[in-house]
Amino acid sequence: MADADYIGKEYPSFSVDVEKGRIKMFAASIGEENPIYFDEETAKNNGYSGIPIPPTFAFTLTMEAGQSFNILEDMGIPKTQAMHGEQGFTYYDHIYAGDTVTGSQRITDIYEKKGGALQFIEAVIELRNQSDVHVADLRSVIVVRHNVEEQS
Repeated sequence: MADADYIGKEYPSFSVDVEKGRIKMFAASIGEENPIYFDEETAKNNGYSGIPIPPTFAFTLTMEAGQSFNILEDMGIPKTQAMHGEQGFTYYDHIYAGDTVTGSQRITDIYEKKGGALQFIEAVIELRNQSDVHVADLRSVIVVRHNVEEQS
């Protein structure tokens, strides 16, 4: 089981370049048809300073930076016991093609349900752009299944 002492732990920061081609590919793969995600001129004509990312694209940036499993690996939790329980996004500013986004992941809470059979690990990743503007917070919940009988 994950130790509550991990609450507040912050992992090393990471940086990722936001590439125009990746935004276009992501938008197409989710069936997005809004031209602001494909054409810079259209995006600018609609009040953006460049091609913005689609709302859930920030999660792919954290995956690209290797943030998906670092908590589980750090805590020694087998991936086969864990599943993605929840994801939330809070945007404070736009993220655009050409930006370099820097983030750091921090564990915000760890709690149990069902007598310890389920453990929940909540984490937040704060993202800032190359101008040190806080652009987004990504909140995630990892659910870990435990065999309570084995813990006795």
